[in-house]
Amino acid sequence: MSQSRFLSMMAVVGGLVLLTAFGAGTVAAQTSTLALVPPDAKPGECYAKVLIPPKYKTVTERVLMKAASEKVEIIPAKYEMVEEKVMVEPASERWEVVPAEFKWVEEKVVLKEASSRMETVPAKYSWKEEQVLVKPAETKWKKGRGPIEKLDGSTGEILCLVEEPAIYKTVKKQVVAEPAKTVKVDIPAEHGTVKKKVLVTPPTVKKIEVPAVHKTMTIRKMVAPPQEIRTAIPEEYQMVTRNEKVSEARTEWARILCETNTTPDFVKRVQESLAKAGFNPGPVDGSLGGQTQVAIQAFQKKNGLSVGALTYETVEKLGLKLN
Repeated sequence: MSQSRFLSMMAVVGGLVLLTAFGAGTVAAQTSTLALVPPDAKPGECYAKVLIPPKYKTVTERVLMKAASEKVEIIPAKYEMVEEKVMVEPASERWEVVPAEFKWVEEKVVLKEASSRMETVPAKYSWKEEQVLVKPAETKWKKGRGPIEKLDGSTGEILCLVEEPAIYKTVKKQVVAEPAKTVKVDIPAEHGTVKKKVLVTPPTVKKIEVPAVHKTMTIRKMVAPPQEIRTAIPEEYQMVTRNEKVSEARTEWARILCETNTTPDFVKRVQESLAKAGFNPGPVDGSLGGQTQVAIQAFQKKNGLSVGALTYETVEKLGLKLN
C-alpha cells in the first residue's frame, strides 16, 4: 500500500495522522501549527486523533418503589333468619274491559279508480323512388380528326368543344306517410263486493277492587351492620444501581501503528485476532485496508476503547505484544 493511500484512509476513520518517522525536521517545519500536533513526539512514532468515549461510574441510591398506602378490610354484616308476616302483594284495583260487539255486512266498493293513460302511435312510412344527380352536365374539349391533318404533309391538332349530358340514377327511399302521435286511452273503474266488520255495541270498562295479599315468611334479617377496618401500610424502598456519566466524550492524540512503525506480518496477526474475536477484517493480507479499519473501530466501540486508528491499547486488548 502506498504512503499517500494509507494517509487518506486514516483521515476517513476520523484521525489526523502525523508520521514523525520523517525526522525532527518535519516536526520543526510545522512549528506554526503546534496546537494541532501531538506533544513530545519522537522519530519513528505515529499518532492519530482518536475518540475517547465518555466515562461512567456506578451509583447506588435508595429509591421509593411503593408509596405509603392503607389496607381496607371489610367485615360483613351479620344476619339471622326470623319469621314475619309480610305483604307480598299490595291492595290494588283493576279494570275489566267488556269487549265491543260486531257484525259482518257486505258492501260494494271501488277496487280501482277510473284512470287514463297516454299511448304513442308510431309513425307510418312508405317507399318513394327519386332521381338523384350523379354527375352534372358539362362541356369539355376533345381531340378531333380531319383532312387538315395531312394538308401539305404537315400535322395539326384539332380540338372540339363537346357537351356531355348530366348522369342520374333512380334511388328508393323511405318517407314519413303519417307522423307519430300520442293518444289518450280511458280506463274504467273496477268495483267489487267486500265483507267488513262493523261495530254494533262499543266496548265498556268496569272497576274491580283487589285486596292486599299477606304471607308469613322466614326472612333473613340484619342484626349487625358491616364494619370497615383500615390498616396503614408503610412505603417501600429499594437500593437501585445506575450508571452516572463522569466525563463527556472527547478527542485526543494517541500512539498508533501505521506502515512506518509496523510490519505486514504484525498486521496479519492483528487481522487474525480480529477475526478470532468475531470481527471480519477482510482478507488476511497484512494491509490496513478499509475493511480492516471498519473491523478495528467496531472492536474498539464494543470494548469501550478510543475509536479511530490502530492504537496501542487496541493491540493490547487484542492480546498482542509488540516486538
